[in-house]
Amino acid sequence: MVLRIARIIAITLGFVFIFSLSHQATLARGGEDLPGFNWALGVLTVIFSASAIFSERTRGSDMNLQKDFMWGMSAGGLITLIVRLT
Repeated sequence: MVLRIARIIAITLGFVFIFSLSHQATLARGGEDLPGFNWALGVLTVIFSASAIFSERTRGSDMNLQKDFMWGMSAGGLITLIVRLT
């Protein structure tokens, strides 16, 4: 269980780090945010969350890297949205 939580946290932090690094690179080149990007990120977060919930119910309680990846991506998307909206 501890290994699973550690993997989910690592995926979440990796997503947030890579996204913020990409965003900073875009701004450094003089780029700007695309209109509606927060909506797109929100939709992807909902899709990853729904997939994670669905796979938890259908694939049983065994540890699975795919399930952990979906939980990590949904948590990373949620954290990124919260940071972008504040």
